[in-house]
Amino acid sequence: MENKRINGNDLIALGYKENHTLGVALKINSKRHGFTRVEMLEKFKSVLEDPTGYSEDAVFGILAHAILGQEAVDKSLIALNETPAEYTIYGASEIETGAKVQMNIAMKLPVSVAGALMPDAHQGYGLPIGGVLATNNAVIPYGVGVDIGCRMALSIFDLPASILEHNLTALKEVIMRNSKFGAGNGYLRHERVDHEVLDNKLFRENSLLSSLKDKAWTQLGSSGGGNHFVEFGIVEFEERDEVLNIDSGAYLGLLTHSGSRGMGATIAAHYTKLAKSLCKLPYQAENLAYLDLDSHEGQEYWLAMNLAGDYASACHEVIHEKIKSALGAELLAKVENHHNFAWKETWNGREVIVHRKGATPAAKGVMGIIPGSMATPGFLVRGKGELSAIQSASHGAGRLMSRTQAIKTLSSHELKEILTDKGITLIGAGMDEAPMAYKDIHTVMASQKDLIDVVAKFLPKIVRMADDGSRED
Repeated sequence: MENKRINGNDLIALGYKENHTLGVALKINSKRHGFTRVEMLEKFKSVLEDPTGYSEDAVFGILAHAILGQEAVDKSLIALNETPAEYTIYGASEIETGAKVQMNIAMKLPVSVAGALMPDAHQGYGLPIGGVLATNNAVIPYGVGVDIGCRMALSIFDLPASILEHNLTALKEVIMRNSKFGAGNGYLRHERVDHEVLDNKLFRENSLLSSLKDKAWTQLGSSGGGNHFVEFGIVEFEERDEVLNIDSGAYLGLLTHSGSRGMGATIAAHYTKLAKSLCKLPYQAENLAYLDLDSHEGQEYWLAMNLAGDYASACHEVIHEKIKSALGAELLAKVENHHNFAWKETWNGREVIVHRKGATPAAKGVMGIIPGSMATPGFLVRGKGELSAIQSASHGAGRLMSRTQAIKTLSSHELKEILTDKGITLIGAGMDEAPMAYKDIHTVMASQKDLIDVVAKFLPKIVRMADDGSRED
């Protein structure tokens, strides 16, 4: 109990309200300042009861001033609506309470028009991962997410699935030679490739983006950490798909998941800080700070976000072209979709800004890929355009447990047994990405059968992920 971290609930029990003062107290608590847990709680209680007496205190003075100035802060905040607007939850029984609480707060924003929660949803920063939010002429940097434009890309080759069985070592080498992983990692100058995305005029016109261009070039064609991957697998079509012009059968497929790397993360951090300085929201909603699209700042973020999305697409293009060339194969079809993005769309006859933070676009006829985990199937899907889901679907299976919990509790022996049983070769990754840390993809898919049709199944066979503890996802 002595080492148990003091949290917001502990402070609320002392009489603190869920406001900016609570945030100040938690920040002070993060260092402990030589006090025991009991002593810290006693100090927090004393400061709340007599803030004036602590106004000059070296440690708690900042908290005392926050308490004394809270009333003025409250008057300056943009008020939330008293009750959240109605929204649809898919697979509600499988979604943690924290994600629903976050979605409820998002639906109280004065700019919120409509929302939906996908069956893979779990708690994140600001908008929950798996949250879809339509707003009126406003964009929320944390509603988009940190890894802007993160996406899936699937190449289906004119090679039979049996090639995986007979050429495992060679295919493993192809992935190793043509991919690079991990937060901060990239290519040496002589290894770099050029791409037209680097010629975008924003790299000259926006000082932040200008400072990021060399990093973008260094990391072009690489993948991040966390749940990002490059996989060879089997793409199974049970029947011919006329749109893709692919017959029933099993083909070699290349599936990748990654985003805008360090550039996207820096853009997200910069414009989130800017939004928070301009859009003062109550404490529980501060990570949902938004930028008016009619403002200079809103337009600047919008352009930067779109560039990050184009850059993420370019990264996948480079990886897929390298591997296609190494295989000497012909491409039957390529499908790509992104999430962690905001789109201008029409919903119920009005133009809105649709944020899909970890959600797949699923307008009628639109193709997308919904992966499972390193040892479970993914699905090539076609959207049905369901309005109550704001034409969206899940972006994966969704986490069942946190990364920390997975590392502490899951068995590496069990993971090896699962991989062996399914004939999967794993390169890199940690226990936080074990399939047991994720929800059952089949349950998730069953919860969204009204949102998408399944076109084909993807079975991973050679999986490469970051092996350096990276968390850039």
